[in-house]
Amino acid sequence: MERRWKIAEADAKKTDALQEALKVSNAICGILVQRGIDDFTRAKAYFRPQWTDLHDPWLMKDMQKAVDRLFTAFTRKEKILVFGDYDVDGTTSVACMFRFLCKIYDPALLDFYIPHRYREGYGVSKMGIDYAKENNFSLIVSLDCGIKSVELIAYAKTLGIDFIVCDHHLPDAELPPAAAILNPKQKDCPYPYKELCGCGVGFKLITALTRHLNLEEEHYKEYIDLVAVAIAADIVPMTGENRVLAYYGLQKINEAPNPGIRALIHLGNIQKKLSINNVVFVIAPRVNAAGRMDDARKAVQMFLEDDYPKALGYAEMLHSDNSDRKEADKEITSEALAIINADPSLQHKKTTVVFREHWHKGVVGIVASRLIETYYRPTVVLTKSGDIAAGSARSVPGFNLYEAIHACREHLLGYGGHFAAAGLSLLPEQVEAFAAKFEETVSATIPEQLLVPEITVDAVIRFKDINAGFYSIICQMEPFGPENMRPVFVAERVLDTGYSKVVKEEHLRFVVKQDNISFTGIGFNLAGKFPVLSQPFDMAFTLDENEWNGNTTLQLKVIDIRPSQPL
Repeated sequence: MERRWKIAEADAKKTDALQEALKVSNAICGILVQRGIDDFTRAKAYFRPQWTDLHDPWLMKDMQKAVDRLFTAFTRKEKILVFGDYDVDGTTSVACMFRFLCKIYDPALLDFYIPHRYREGYGVSKMGIDYAKENNFSLIVSLDCGIKSVELIAYAKTLGIDFIVCDHHLPDAELPPAAAILNPKQKDCPYPYKELCGCGVGFKLITALTRHLNLEEEHYKEYIDLVAVAIAADIVPMTGENRVLAYYGLQKINEAPNPGIRALIHLGNIQKKLSINNVVFVIAPRVNAAGRMDDARKAVQMFLEDDYPKALGYAEMLHSDNSDRKEADKEITSEALAIINADPSLQHKKTTVVFREHWHKGVVGIVASRLIETYYRPTVVLTKSGDIAAGSARSVPGFNLYEAIHACREHLLGYGGHFAAAGLSLLPEQVEAFAAKFEETVSATIPEQLLVPEITVDAVIRFKDINAGFYSIICQMEPFGPENMRPVFVAERVLDTGYSKVVKEEHLRFVVKQDNISFTGIGFNLAGKFPVLSQPFDMAFTLDENEWNGNTTLQLKVIDIRPSQPL
């Protein structure tokens, strides 16, 4: 698949001024300026995050109301139910809040609730509220959900159940009738940082409660590893507070993690220091698999368990769920690709819509992402759920998927989501009509360039600029994530030394030079581009370390190559 290269530019004056202040590479200073770090003070905060950089939790709208309602519950000996979503953000949120409340309140008056993905669906559920009523809970703390549950929270109110909503999703015009709503995305919320995940919002409530009770800071800091896992898994911007929380969370993960996290690290066979990347690709899928394949309660139980052997037992269940998930994902992706490959009319469309009744509902979102790797276009994968077709949609960067699905609403029973991802349901007999309308809508609105994958390049550099000091500074830019991605570089007019080769039929092992300086590198799934090496070529890459026989060397992790422009 061909890809577009977009080379970012930085303000030259700001870059030069920052280089003068920091005394580091001009290329790195340019990258920092692109990311809004354009003076010494901002650079110091960026490279040396501090706990004191976190905002006062009391700045969040309704924080006082939330704390007051909890203390009223404590005084009255009310039963409190901690309620959260079945994904990583939801389960870590519930684990943090439940663990904390158990330390400051009677555990016998506490319980937690995770809705079942298939029986109840996302967010606050009627089954959950009815469970609360049947078991005499009069206060529900919802985490990572609730902001859109206007009717359900009104229903709970008629039953004498109050809600404290801790959420980070975009509110609608009408807010639920909760006792308190903590969500920095509320238009009138003065909280300075708007991009917290659900667990981050819950963490701010725990922080406020800790300070209200005049407890030591460790009473909230002990949950920072769970917060970091949520930040990584929920793909929120790695900026501001998120970056501070992830920075300290990674420290705790690598030094003294929650027993559940420790167990997942063991099962993931991670031997070295964990990065955000490890959390995203090793920890998060196992936690998510619980809700995708079965019941997510066991993920919370794993995070609540202080006894490591017991935590390991729960982790092994999640590991098994993840193995099942991978098998289902592989099988369905193969079937979906076969459907497309067998029909030339499907191959040349600007959308993908595939439907089979037997596909597992828990993995259709993952399959949609997989299909985009081959057919780069907005994609919908549907399966049967009871008597209806239901599934997930994924977009390509830059295209508003939600708006496109909204334009097809005449064929749908329900839908929801955001710019890049959505869920939808429809009658099976409407699938064909929906697919036609979706194709028509996308074809009329998507710019052609968005149907070609884009690589954003942070800087053009020479091999002579790359050394241990340069790499060390890049490492200090971690944790990486959205809006603070690992820098991508381009080296121009690179030459093959004659030692580059195809490995395992799919990948390229590079041994290349520029300015008589050589580097090795690996390019996954680039074997088809081996002929490009016969001439000067440009190379897009990130920097990595390679360990072999006890020696550590810098290597290039090659993303793409293309022939150089003639001189």
